[in-house]
Amino acid sequence: MSQMLAFVLVLAILYIGDIVSVRTKAWIPSVFVCASLFLLGYWTFFPKDIVSLAGIPSGVAVLIMYIIVVNMGTLLSIEELKRQWKTVVISLAGIAGLCLLAGGVGLLLFDRNTVIIGIPPLVGGIVSSLIMSKGAEAAKLVELSVFAIILYVMQGFAGYPLTAVMLQREGRRVLKKYRAGEWSVTAEEAEAQLKEMGASETTMPRMFSFAPGHYNTDYFKFLRLGIAGLLAYLTSTLLAPIVSISPFVLCLVFGVLGTSVGFLERQPLFKANGFGFAVMGLMLFIFDTLKHATPDMLLNLVYPLVVFIICAVIGMFITSAIIGRLIGVTPAMAYAISLTALYGFPADYVITNEAINSLTRDPRERQVLTSHMLGSMLVGGFVSVTMVSVVLAGIFVGYIIPAP
Repeated sequence: MSQMLAFVLVLAILYIGDIVSVRTKAWIPSVFVCASLFLLGYWTFFPKDIVSLAGIPSGVAVLIMYIIVVNMGTLLSIEELKRQWKTVVISLAGIAGLCLLAGGVGLLLFDRNTVIIGIPPLVGGIVSSLIMSKGAEAAKLVELSVFAIILYVMQGFAGYPLTAVMLQREGRRVLKKYRAGEWSVTAEEAEAQLKEMGASETTMPRMFSFAPGHYNTDYFKFLRLGIAGLLAYLTSTLLAPIVSISPFVLCLVFGVLGTSVGFLERQPLFKANGFGFAVMGLMLFIFDTLKHATPDMLLNLVYPLVVFIICAVIGMFITSAIIGRLIGVTPAMAYAISLTALYGFPADYVITNEAINSLTRDPRERQVLTSHMLGSMLVGGFVSVTMVSVVLAGIFVGYIIPAP
C-alpha cells in the first residue's frame, strides 16, 4: 500500500467518525466509530503498519505527545482554578470515588495488572490511555494494551448521556430561579467569565514582551513548546536514580510553570496552527494499538470493560454527591462535573452547549446558563483529564508487572 493511499484511508475513517458524532449530537462517540472501522480494516485488508505507512511512526507520535501535554499544561490557569475551587474539589472527589470503587472491585475480580492499567484511562483521555497502553505493550501484556484503548473508546457511552441528563436537570433548576428573579448572576458577569475562560493572546508572552509581536511566529511557538518538553525529559532523566517520574507528567508541570512565568502563552499549539495535526497524529497512534486485537481478545475484555465503567460511574456519583452537598453544589451539577473525567475537552464543551441550546433560545438565559455551567465543566475536565489523569498514568505505569 502506498503512503498516500494509507493516509487517505485513515483520514477518511477519522472524518466518518466526526460525521456520525455530529449527526447524533455526540451520543455515538466518534472514537467508537473510528475504532470499529479500524478493527474492521485490520481484520480484512489493512496492513498492520498502516498508521506508520501514513506518516505517523512511533517516534513522531511520542514527539506529538510531548508537545501536546505541554500545551495541555498551558490551559491550566491558576486564577481560574482558585475561582472554581468548588469544581476542583468535586472533580478530585469524583476521581477518588472512581479509583476506590473500580480499584476495590477490580482487585476482587481481576488481577493487579488489569486494575493498574484500567484506572488511568477511566480518569482521563487520549494521553493517559496511550501511556498505559504503551506501558502494557512494553511489559508484553498485549491484551491489556488493547484494554486501555478499548476503555477510552467505550467510556463515552456512559459519560455522554449521563452528563446530558444531569446538565439539563441543573439547567431547568437555574432557569426556574432566573425567571422568578431569584438568580443573582447577570448576563454581563456571564460574558466576562466566558472571556476569562477563552482569553487569547495575540502578542508575545510576558517574558518576551520586549520584542515586537510579529516575531512570535509559528516556529517560535513550536520552539518554546519543544524547550519545555526537553526540560521535562531532562528532569525526568536526572531524577531517575532517585525517583521515577514520567516525562509526560513533567511536561504538564512545565506547561503550567511556563505559562505562569510568561515563557508560554495559553494554547500555543493551537495558535501555531498545529493543534489539529497533533491531535490527528495522536488519534492515529491510539488506533494503531488495535492492530493487536482479535475477535476472541475483545470478547475476553467485555466483562472487565463493563465492570470498570459501571464502578466508575457509581463511584463518581456517590462521592461527588456527598462532597457537593457539603460545599453547596447540587447533586446534578456535581455529578456532571465528575463525569467530565470520562471524556474531557472538547466533549465537555460540546455537551454543555447542546444542553443549554436544548433548554432555551433566549440570549440572556443562555448567557446565564453558560456562566453557571460551562466554566465548571471546562475546569472539571481540565482537572481530571488534563492534570490528574496524566499524573496517575505516570505513576501507575511504573507498577505494571511485566509478563514472564
